[in-house]
Amino acid sequence: MTLEDFIGSSRMETVTQALEELLVAAQKQDSLTVGVYESAKLMNVDPDSVVLCVLATDEEDLDDVALQIHFTLLQAFCCDSDINILRVSGLQVLAQLLDQNPQDPHGTGSEPRDLHCILVTSPPVPPPQSAALRDVSSFCEESRCRNQWVPCLELQGR
Repeated sequence: MTLEDFIGSSRMETVTQALEELLVAAQKQDSLTVGVYESAKLMNVDPDSVVLCVLATDEEDLDDVALQIHFTLLQAFCCDSDINILRVSGLQVLAQLLDQNPQDPHGTGSEPRDLHCILVTSPPVPPPQSAALRDVSSFCEESRCRNQWVPCLELQGR
């Protein structure tokens, strides 16, 4: 492993931890919008409130043409609106992180929420900008400087 590889993997771990912290904090503040359709509706009505868009897939989702079309449209809108965007793999980890059993999120046998798209919005009363949001935003900006417009992270199981 080279020094660049070590620094890169260390940076990815830091950003992954920051993303996890950010999602948990945003959920506690009721600043998450979950679902492709719900996210598209919010971005149509109030795009200025969105600070981060997370698009999550697993390997089996790569052949879902409809989902990939939605992702393409969401990515284009985010780029046009200067909204930071991340692609992540690990829907199971996201479900655990957001305290949702993907098979039974409400304990009632209802259908699970669509975790493929998650928006982090500014809370009604903005707290001081969190370190986690700064880390994730910085990572997105660094990626754009390297012409990687939609950076990717892999969430690891616990």
